[in-house]
Amino acid sequence: MATFTFTCNNNTSLVFSLNKTKTSSKPFSILNPKYSSTLIKTKTLINPITAIKSTTSDLILPDTSPKTLKTRLAQGETLYGLFLLSFSPTLAEIAGLAGYDFVVVDMEHGYGGISDALSCLHALAATATPAILRVPESSATWAKKALDLGPQGIMFPMIDNAKLAKKAVSYCRFPPSGVRGSAHTVVRASNYGLNNGYLSNYEEELLIMCQVESEEGVKKIEEIAVVDGVDCIQMGPLDLSASLGYLWDPGNKKVKEVMRAAEKGVLGTTKKKKHGGEGGSGAYLAGFAMPHDSPDQLRTRGYHMVSGAVDLGLFRTAAVEDVKRFQLGLKGSDEEQEGKDKDDKYWSE
Repeated sequence: MATFTFTCNNNTSLVFSLNKTKTSSKPFSILNPKYSSTLIKTKTLINPITAIKSTTSDLILPDTSPKTLKTRLAQGETLYGLFLLSFSPTLAEIAGLAGYDFVVVDMEHGYGGISDALSCLHALAATATPAILRVPESSATWAKKALDLGPQGIMFPMIDNAKLAKKAVSYCRFPPSGVRGSAHTVVRASNYGLNNGYLSNYEEELLIMCQVESEEGVKKIEEIAVVDGVDCIQMGPLDLSASLGYLWDPGNKKVKEVMRAAEKGVLGTTKKKKHGGEGGSGAYLAGFAMPHDSPDQLRTRGYHMVSGAVDLGLFRTAAVEDVKRFQLGLKGSDEEQEGKDKDDKYWSE
C-alpha cells in the first residue's frame, strides 16, 4: 500500500492510500466512493508544497486498466444500467457520473441514429462508463456501423431462434469467423487505427446480447443461449406479453409463468460455464425492471445485468411530480393525489 499527499490551493493537503488491487472499472477519482483509492484524512499545511510526496521507497501503482463488462460478468458481478432514448450527451454524461455500470444507447426505439449515438459514446467515454448499442434490427449493415463506433456491447432485438443468433454473432466477427466488413484501420473502434492489437482482442472484449421477446423465442431460448458468441440473453417482457396475447400487461400471471420458465432455461446454460467464463457454453441473463418486478427481484432470480430505468421515463416522472406539487400548492392542499396514471406504469422497450 502506498500513501500520497496532494497539495491543494486552499493550503490543505489530501492524503490517500492506494490499494494494489483495483476494485472498479472506473478511473481514479476522489469524487466517487466506488473507486479503489481511499481518502484517509485532510490537514492544514503551514508551508504548502507543490510536489507529490510518497512515504514508501518501493512504489507499486494500482492497475489502471479498466475491466470490461465481460470480465466483470465472468467474475460474478451483477451490473446495473440505464437505457438512453433521448440521445442527449448531457444525460449520458450524468448517467455515467451517477455510477451506472453501463448505458444502453437505444437506436431501436430512440429517435437517434449512428451520428447521434457517437456523441453519447463520447460523453460516456469521458466518465469511463461502458456503452452498449441496441441496433434497430438484426442485420449486417446496422451491426457494422454500430461496432465501428467502438461500444463495449451490442444488443440485437427480436432473436427468435438459434439460426438468427448465429447470424447476429457472424455480423460481429471479421472473416473467416463472420461477415463483418472491415475498416479497422480508420474507425473509432480501433482508436482510428492506432490500436495495433484491436484485431486480436475485439472478440474477447465485445459483449454480444440477443434479445428474446416472443413466444417463439422463449421456446427456443436454451438453443439461443448456447450459440457460440452469445454472451447475454436480454429478456423483453413487454413485447413478450404482446406476443402471448396480453398487450401492455407483462404482470399477467400467464406472462410471468412463461418468463420464469425462460429464465430458468437461460440460467441452466449459465451454470455450464467454466469458472472465469472461459471456454464454457451458455449465456448470462439480462433484463428490464418493471413496476411489478423490481431490480432486487431480478437480481435475486439470477439476473446478472439489470436495467432499472429509461432516461426519458426518469425525467417524465420527475417533471410530472414537480408540476403536481406546484398545483397542489396553488390549491392550498397538502393532500397527495391517489393512484397514478396507467400510462405511467410501464415504459416501452
